[in-house]
Amino acid sequence: MEGCMSSLIGNGPVEFSKGFEKLLEEHVSLRQQLEALLQMVQLLNQQEEKAEVFADLRKKVSAFFKELEAHSQKEESILFPMLETYIGKSGGPIAVMEYEHEEAKRLIQSFLTQSDKETMEENMVTHSLLIREAHSLLISHFMKEENVLFPMGERLFSESEKEELYVKVAG
Repeated sequence: MEGCMSSLIGNGPVEFSKGFEKLLEEHVSLRQQLEALLQMVQLLNQQEEKAEVFADLRKKVSAFFKELEAHSQKEESILFPMLETYIGKSGGPIAVMEYEHEEAKRLIQSFLTQSDKETMEENMVTHSLLIREAHSLLISHFMKEENVLFPMGERLFSESEKEELYVKVAG
């Protein structure tokens, strides 16, 4: 029983089917936006006049959050239930991924809520730390999905399940 999980993950590179490729493309876009947000946080820390950078950061975080929610919803309502039929949910990789989704959304929502009320420059820097934390969490999260969860799904799913995944995530 001990080798079961490692055989699902595999050792070699995986060629992803269209459904997983679509999710990976979304990761690329989300990762690029995260890097831009992190640069804005760093700029905010260096700027004397923070209000304009902070307002722009808040606007971009809000747009990012909408895209992240749409992506997370696809994984949580389509991919994860499909994987659950093979690997279950409790205490496994799906439970970890769902927890990280919730934690990332909580951090970003906290930033949006707190930054809506605060205009003092010292608070702007403090609130921006939530984005730095979300960045770190999500970069790690994407790597886990891309290197563990997606290859596992690619190995487990039948061709018809792979097609079903694609139709649902692309639609």
